Amino acid sequence: MSMQRRNFLKTAGLSLAAANLFFKPAWGSESAASVKVGMCDWNLRDPKGRENRCNPDLIPLAIESHLDGLQASVGRDPNSIPLRDSSVRNQYKEMCKKHNFAIHSVAAGGILNSIPLKSEPQSAVYVIDALEAAADLGAKNILTAFFGNGDLRLFDAAGNPRNISDGPFKIWELDSRGVTRVVEVLRQIVPRAEDLGVAIGLENTLSAAQNLEIIDRIGSPIVQVYYDIANSTSNGYDVPNEIRLLGAERICEIHLKDNGKDVSRFDSPNSQIDWAKISKACKEIGFDKWYCIEESGRKDKFIEDTQYNVAHAKKWLS
Repeated sequence: MSMQRRNFLKTAGLSLAAANLFFKPAWGSESAASVKVGMCDWNLRDPKGRENRCNPDLIPLAIESHLDGLQASVGRDPNSIPLRDSSVRNQYKEMCKKHNFAIHSVAAGGILNSIPLKSEPQSAVYVIDALEAAADLGAKNILTAFFGNGDLRLFDAAGNPRNISDGPFKIWELDSRGVTRVVEVLRQIVPRAEDLGVAIGLENTLSAAQNLEIIDRIGSPIVQVYYDIANSTSNGYDVPNEIRLLGAERICEIHLKDNGKDVSRFDSPNSQIDWAKISKACKEIGFDKWYCIEESGRKDKFIEDTQYNVAHAKKWLS
């Protein structure tokens, strides 16, 4: 065990309170001005509506859209991992310094959805890529995704997950083999994350309680939940109480989006999100980390809709 890792563990004490202090960003504050709202880079659209993952030149567009930061993708596929390239990371750092902007997290998203951590050995490399890129860019966490091929629920022959709850909120049966594989892999990666001081965020289709069980099996406060309010709503979970159950020390960041039909602005009549209840829960747990918009707005109205959604988020979450 490295001296740096021993110091981390001593400081954290493997306690939730210590973990929360360790990961608290420099801008953390209870004031309204402290609310920071970023965006996933796959939602950042240029004037022609094109997606722009791993493109530092689009930071001025993000700033014009009133975003405070970006979640940068580590790469698209095994043949395209831009953040491995120090010159790309240096471009990001130069642009962020110039514009007082932030890369608040790094996502191993689509690449892990198609080459999942629960079954493919090479997937561990992409998690390490994301950790190293995040550390270099000054980000405090990474997103590891478990959707598509990486879904940790157990599916029947018809391709449907099985709800094993008798109550009003769903509990999906787990793919126990896949979950065990993820636990074993992340146990091996955790020392690297601890040395770098970068949290591993789990974004998946599971309940908060199931995520806590997985985190407890891994055994390190460096592993947290990357919470998505829309995905959790769509999967039938009690979102405000899940946020309370996890607490600020177990949530590294929160994705903001709305899975309601034709929703491009967060206060749409078709919204599925109860913003008042969710904002109340976030305030109750003292969440002062980053919120990240995962929504591109209407076609040809990216800047207008993003500005609106940033203002909406800050209004509710301040």
